[in-house]
Amino acid sequence: MLTAPQTASAAALGEDGPFSGRLTGFVARPTQQDMAARIEQAIEDRAVFIAESGTGTGKTLAYLVPAILSGKKVLISTGTKALQDQLFQRDLPTIRDALGVPVTTALLKGRANYLCLHRLERAEIETRFGTSVRTDNLRKIREWAGRTASGDTSELADVPEEVEVWPQVTSTPENCLGSTCEYFNTCFVNKARREALAAEILVVNHHLFFADLVLREEGFGQLLPGVEAVIFDEAHQLPDIASNFFGSTVSSQQLLGLGRDSITEEHKEHSAVAGLEAAARVLDKAVADLRLALGIEPRRAAWGKIEQHKPFQVALEAMRSALTQLSALLERAAVKGTGLANCWRRSQELLDRVFLLSDQPPPEHVRWFETSARHFVLRMTPMDIATPFHQCLADGKKAWIFTSATLAVGKSFSHFQAQLGLGEAQTAQWESPFDYATQALLYVPRGMPPPSVPDYTERVVERAIPVLEASRGRAFMLFTSHRALKLAAELLSGRIAYPLLVQGSAPRSELLQRFRDLGNAVLLGTSSFWEGVDVRGEALSTVIIDKLPFASPDDPVLQARGEAMEREGRSAFMEYLLPNAVIALKQGAGRLIRDVQDKGVLMLCDPRLLSKGYGKIFLASLPPLRRTHDPAVVQAFFSQDI
Repeated sequence: MLTAPQTASAAALGEDGPFSGRLTGFVARPTQQDMAARIEQAIEDRAVFIAESGTGTGKTLAYLVPAILSGKKVLISTGTKALQDQLFQRDLPTIRDALGVPVTTALLKGRANYLCLHRLERAEIETRFGTSVRTDNLRKIREWAGRTASGDTSELADVPEEVEVWPQVTSTPENCLGSTCEYFNTCFVNKARREALAAEILVVNHHLFFADLVLREEGFGQLLPGVEAVIFDEAHQLPDIASNFFGSTVSSQQLLGLGRDSITEEHKEHSAVAGLEAAARVLDKAVADLRLALGIEPRRAAWGKIEQHKPFQVALEAMRSALTQLSALLERAAVKGTGLANCWRRSQELLDRVFLLSDQPPPEHVRWFETSARHFVLRMTPMDIATPFHQCLADGKKAWIFTSATLAVGKSFSHFQAQLGLGEAQTAQWESPFDYATQALLYVPRGMPPPSVPDYTERVVERAIPVLEASRGRAFMLFTSHRALKLAAELLSGRIAYPLLVQGSAPRSELLQRFRDLGNAVLLGTSSFWEGVDVRGEALSTVIIDKLPFASPDDPVLQARGEAMEREGRSAFMEYLLPNAVIALKQGAGRLIRDVQDKGVLMLCDPRLLSKGYGKIFLASLPPLRRTHDPAVVQAFFSQDI
């Protein structure tokens, strides 16, 4: 049995510590104490430390307690804004009060999460989008602006986060006027930064961390030098996020925003430069034409797939020409005011990126594009992110802590270490304290066809329906593609007696709340429901996964990195594809058991678990669940639960 080490953090998390009797359900756990002690030591030694902590270990307490007790300035970066809010609003105050340590804390988000008073004022006088819904939302925002202290848009629940008005009343690094803005001294972003500079514990999210680290967009030039320890929670997300930020992008939304803002600032500052407004409208049309030239269906593809396509070449050149013309006119108009000067600067930055992406791509980068129903993003991603990320750690003046429930493949952290250049890091792994042998069952149905057969999703649904009946709904069905999800939704409609909730039919948070409230629903989701979802209790008693979550072979970044590995004589499948899929499966499977009282069935439909040698690697990376191939055993498991 693991014996808790004698450190300040371990003692605080012990039976006689300040949390015993104060936190509901708190139980001293030697694994949690050991993890906290290791993190305490890593902070003291300014070490690089990777820690995988199984579900239920209590990793949040295990890193927050040593962070608070360290007396150092600590930056905590989370995977989502929701977790960021939870840490700042609930966890940190509770732990700080229990420990009796008067540590100061701050929350810092990206600027798009804060109301911009300048852009609110401009939106109120702009008539281009003057619908009644927009007018009503602006009224609510104006009323809230008079009473908010933080300007954090998440405070205003009356205006949903997905409505189009928010981008019009928040700023971006491109359109912020900086010190020339009339609201500079009362700016909510600046207020949040000042609080962040003064705080001992600062909470950010991964996207903000990398935006600031790589692009210097949010003022981290002031913040990072004073930080003595950085803790990444949900660290398994870092490689993908870092890949986006170490590259370069041009989006249709950036281009359209430039055109819209140029017209608005011209109306406000009256440069009288002939043709400026017309040039902005030409850019608007050129962007729409380029979106059409990239194909009707949403997709991700390598630049080479479209580069020689004549309509794309014509549309790209037209967009470049329109942007060049607008930029030239904005240069003449810039002397008339800060708004037009800012638009000129943005146009120059976008032009530089467009020409870099289309004409002068640096070596060891992959060019690709991504389209949605109405928008596109042109991207350039580095083949290797380990080198630039490792350089961030090179000064040796900070502790760097990486933690998640899913970092290792089996017992090895080598894949995660290789992705981020962390080869010399210390590592440790703590198993979940849950009794999976009695709490859960792994069901792998026999007789399933290979996932490549045309009717595979139909076969998944047929095998899933008896399980859904046995569990009386209360299930997540997780799919590796939107196509499979849509087909499954059609096949299940009218065939089960339980409410059916489908990703895309409502915002994610609303679907989750309805799932919890209903208590017997079946929720169908893709990647966004594989992780960061915590449903405790009987409402979630079954998780059904259609396929092993291998990344799409058509993914352009994956293809390029895989080809580079093969050229080096390495196995892209074993070193890259397989480890990523194992970690993704661990995330999806981790939705099932979230508490010591939870019980449920994990159904993995993919026959490759049994027919392929690598199936053993997946199974070995899952918790020690009882396994069965017999649907009668599943029925018996749930009959005991009635």
